[in-house]
Amino acid sequence: MEGQLAPVFDEVLRRNPGEVEFHQAVREVFDSLAPVLAKNPQYADAAVLERICEPERQIIFRVPWVDDSNRVQINRGFRVEFNSALGPFKGGLRFHPSVYLGIVKFLGFEQVFKNSLTGMPIGGGKGGSDFDPRGRSDGEVMRFCQSFMTELYRHIGEYTDVPAGDIGVGGREIGYLFGQYKRITNRYESGVLTGKGISWGGSLVRTEATGYGTVMFAREMLKTRGLELEGQRVVVSGSGNVAIYAIQKAQQLGAKVVAFSDSTGYVLDEAGVDLDLLRQIKEVERGRVDLYVERRGSAKLVTGGSIWDVPATVALPCATQNELDGDAARTLLANGVLAVAEGANMPTTPDAVAAFQDAGVLFAPGKAANAGGVATSALEMQQNASRDSWTFEHTEDRLEAIMTGIHDRCAATADTYDRPGNYVAGANIAGFTKVADAMIALGVV
Repeated sequence: MEGQLAPVFDEVLRRNPGEVEFHQAVREVFDSLAPVLAKNPQYADAAVLERICEPERQIIFRVPWVDDSNRVQINRGFRVEFNSALGPFKGGLRFHPSVYLGIVKFLGFEQVFKNSLTGMPIGGGKGGSDFDPRGRSDGEVMRFCQSFMTELYRHIGEYTDVPAGDIGVGGREIGYLFGQYKRITNRYESGVLTGKGISWGGSLVRTEATGYGTVMFAREMLKTRGLELEGQRVVVSGSGNVAIYAIQKAQQLGAKVVAFSDSTGYVLDEAGVDLDLLRQIKEVERGRVDLYVERRGSAKLVTGGSIWDVPATVALPCATQNELDGDAARTLLANGVLAVAEGANMPTTPDAVAAFQDAGVLFAPGKAANAGGVATSALEMQQNASRDSWTFEHTEDRLEAIMTGIHDRCAATADTYDRPGNYVAGANIAGFTKVADAMIALGVV
């Protein structure tokens, strides 16, 4: 790390001890910014780097609730409102036992630049809780969500902070959260949450958007090499919302998806993934991937090793942070991978990213490739503000235009800063400069 960046990063480490995911996210952006500061000394003069690493607001609160056995449970809730230079804070809520302040800050920091890249007027934030909805009844999830919103409601609003879903927070949870917000405030403020049900203010394509967008970005990258997604052999990690709709869009574009995973292990299906069966198990039955193997003769479950051992020309990590490490990257390279696009937030470790880039493999960072979800959330906000509802086709066309625009912006920015084909640098620089310019325009606030 060069010049003015090193002391700022050292201060980030000092002020945020133990938050390793946040440190990793900051370093990943800072590693791209030396040429930006050389061309734009006003950013250092206005202490933009220092300010952009410090959230505008960090909220931590107790979430008490009563389970089905009438026992009182206590969880911890978080909302980190990171940067509102471009618009109201926007970012999901994650309910998972791994959630702590460092995870939320890393996600919020990434969200600032991801939202900037969409071109939509939204700032960045993130939130969640260490509550685990898996294995809980609908009643328990409802009581938790109501308690969570009883504190959160005072910090959010359609012009202030607009949460959405993330891991562990789907349509069911958003419904309970919105119901409690409406009850407390006595306002039907549709734009306060996104990811809502279609019948009460939600947007078509929102469910599919992150997975679809990731595949659209991968398609655009392949085009720069004269390649198509059709006929590619694809491996997708995860089997949640993002993975399922990445599989769907890849299949629609003619690719063959042969593997997916969850915490049980990974499934290899050389006949091609049966998406209807996968959706039945994951979205309806809320089951594990071993059920897929029980019902699909061509599939086998592998509980050892890594999904990245499966040969593929396109890899889509769509599960969680730091799931694809250097060893996995080298295995993918040995097996002929051509392109990697992140459907999750920071799923690829720094040494894996370096391995892909050194080998000349197309690599798309999550802040660019998985921006389709938040972009469609912003489209949902537009529909709510205008009391309107768009067709699936119209919304998907908007999503496709946004993802193509993000790809082209990243590629052009990388060229401008003499890093052709480096989508990491292009995304970091394009996302940063837009936010930095807005921060300077707004003064020291």
